[in-house]
Amino acid sequence: MAFNWKTFWTRAFTALIFVAVMMAGLLYNEWSFLILISLIHFGCWWEYLQLIEKIFGVSFHPYMKLGFCLTGYHLLLLCCGSLQLSGYTLDASFSLPFLLAGLVLLVVGMFRQRIHVKALCAAALGFIYISLSWALLLSLRYTTEINIMKDALPSGLSGFLIPILLIVAIWINDTCAYLVGSMIGKTPFSVISPKKTMEGTIGGMLLCVAAITLILQYWFQWPVLLGISLIAAIAGTAGDLLESKLKRMAGVKDSGHIMPGHGGFMDRFDSLLVAIPFVWLFLLFFR
Repeated sequence: MAFNWKTFWTRAFTALIFVAVMMAGLLYNEWSFLILISLIHFGCWWEYLQLIEKIFGVSFHPYMKLGFCLTGYHLLLLCCGSLQLSGYTLDASFSLPFLLAGLVLLVVGMFRQRIHVKALCAAALGFIYISLSWALLLSLRYTTEINIMKDALPSGLSGFLIPILLIVAIWINDTCAYLVGSMIGKTPFSVISPKKTMEGTIGGMLLCVAAITLILQYWFQWPVLLGISLIAAIAGTAGDLLESKLKRMAGVKDSGHIMPGHGGFMDRFDSLLVAIPFVWLFLLFFR
């Protein structure tokens, strides 16, 4: 098969933009992080609802779609710590209006179309799968009560580093799993994702744990590194398989097309969605 330069440059250009946006959102300040996660949250919801529509052969009213997004978003606002807008904290002053607006839109949308109970229940699972996960990541980002560093450093630095550490661990796991699988992979890992191999999956996990724990142990507490890298490898792989299952049930290759050559929001963040709650629980007990 001839090398497709057009596809290559499209994927490369999209990847550069994606990395630039992610870095700006993660590193600039607390507000840029909230804006980044908010955009990802709404993007994941929109694609998730499209998958549910295809799986059950239904169509949600636009009011219902927006209602799900806004209702879920109030969970994110509840986890914004001490962030303030014009002197009003986001959790106390803005979360309830988003909740009420979302619920009103959901109810209005339900009265404007025939309700498919199973599809509605499946869509509602997005509150846990999507909204709760991103809310917990915000909670970790804005925490001042967890210290993952070896030395006592300024309050809030650990919160700044936790999301970055988790994202890097997932990226290492995915990259190493692909490389190992490409070189020595022979045994299929799951029928859900035929391209995954047992060798690649195990190799990715081992290299992820080794890289994160050995390289960063001089700055971070090694039990934290071990825990986060293990969760990123195991739960991240589970998240990838879960989204692959949803796409297979919906009969689509990608969850969306927001990033040419790379798919949609859920294609990019499927591993993170499942890994975040487990990292939150791990760090909750660790502190």
